[in-house]
Amino acid sequence: MSLDLLGSWSDAAQSEQPSTIALRRSIHADPELGLDCPRTRDKLQAALAGLPLAIRDSGRTSGFVALLNGTGPGDPSRTVLLRGDMDALPIREATGLNFASTTDGTMHACGHDSHSAMLAAAARILCARRDSFAGRILFMFQPGEEGHHGAREMIAEGLLDDPAPDAAFALHIWPNLPGGAVACRAGAMLASTDTLRARIIGKGGHAAMPHDALDPVPVAAEIILALQSEVARRTPVTTDPIVLSITKVSAGTTHNVLPGEVELLGTLRTLSSAGRARGRAAFERICTHVALAHGCTAEVAIDPGYPATINDPRAVALVRAIAGDTYIEAPAPSMGGEDFSYLLERIPGCMAFLGVAPDEGDPLARAPLHNPAMLVDEAAMPHGVALHCAFATTFLNQGFSI
Repeated sequence: MSLDLLGSWSDAAQSEQPSTIALRRSIHADPELGLDCPRTRDKLQAALAGLPLAIRDSGRTSGFVALLNGTGPGDPSRTVLLRGDMDALPIREATGLNFASTTDGTMHACGHDSHSAMLAAAARILCARRDSFAGRILFMFQPGEEGHHGAREMIAEGLLDDPAPDAAFALHIWPNLPGGAVACRAGAMLASTDTLRARIIGKGGHAAMPHDALDPVPVAAEIILALQSEVARRTPVTTDPIVLSITKVSAGTTHNVLPGEVELLGTLRTLSSAGRARGRAAFERICTHVALAHGCTAEVAIDPGYPATINDPRAVALVRAIAGDTYIEAPAPSMGGEDFSYLLERIPGCMAFLGVAPDEGDPLARAPLHNPAMLVDEAAMPHGVALHCAFATTFLNQGFSI
């Protein structure tokens, strides 16, 4: 570990650990969904009460930003943003924890409780030491990451405009990495996330007399197979891969009636704007033309999701230097998505993964993200807190220079 850059931040983070755990468990037990997470916001703002922070609430969401002005020596012109998300998922928890969710069917299965608690701890530490640095730190507490475009909403409100950040950093816990490991990579870190919809329209009829109908079911099956062939045979998998998955097929009412239509639902994941355009065009082309080839029609819709999360190489180099021997170079992007991508389209920065697997056992055998049994080893959280502090102050002191 790089003591030169982490310095005493690690000690301070360990001192904060009891309150960090308490806050994380309080949020975990009381999860909220989407853009409206008022109880979570209130818990976080209570944890920041009395600190020298200028807090601005979002009008469109329950998110907020908190601005800290450094009073120490150095260049006061720089601003760095640290982000933590705070919404949960519609998953019924199966961890058996004594602080498990008390809201049936809702769980923090993606670690946002940890993200926001670590960011609040970093804010407390940095406020206590604001006389050691110049410049500004903007703490962004954001709901609606799980498909609700919370970051985009807060950006549209102008919450990141005054002051405009010069760099941005976020951590995401990863339950299948060793505890305390920090994984990152330059370029694409996570994928774009479009939702695919198609309605294949034929003509319903008696299942015993298919010649009098126009059965859309085999047509939909052919479309699904053609989409998989598109990915397997026409995608440059080593240089610009895509993932196209049809996840829901809806048709019919009973065993002896041919349905008049079939609905398809799926997702498209890509790592570049070119791959995204290629995948969208392929979905529309295949659905439309395979349906026409069989005398059916296809209604196609693509709901734009998050852009790909693209890490700035300079920010990654800074994380690598700070993390020291806990750093792992991520060998490939994840095809998951993140709305931190909206920030990285505007601000140079990066997202890194923080390993939270316990020391014992194989990390790869642990329940993954979005699983009802996903667990976080809280012993890894101080490392995340220290990383937030070190990234912010190192950037304020010297920019991206290492």
